Amino acid sequence: MRVRRIVTGTLGSLALCLASVGAVTMSAGSAAADPCGYFATASDSYYNHCTSDGSRIVIEIDDWGPNSERCVGPGVTWLGSSSDVSGAWYTGRTC
Repeated sequence: MRVRRIVTGTLGSLALCLASVGAVTMSAGSAAADPCGYFATASDSYYNHCTSDGSRIVIEIDDWGPNSERCVGPGVTWLGSSSDVSGAWYTGRTC
């Protein structure tokens, strides 16, 4: 009887842990799909302006020469090839 309770309790705890890990993985996967700010894939660079107020902002783009600036609206903006862009950030200005 004691072994049955241990096994049942252990299996219940394991199922709860796996369910928790699955929930975290799903949440992280959704957020990681289009993170706020600069992100890149193997081939392309993007900037995701996460806002709910519809604002347009100025970002600075590190594109291996003199940095350039671009006005971006809400959502994801393609910046170029990931081999041409190494980063981008919000300058603190709107446009």
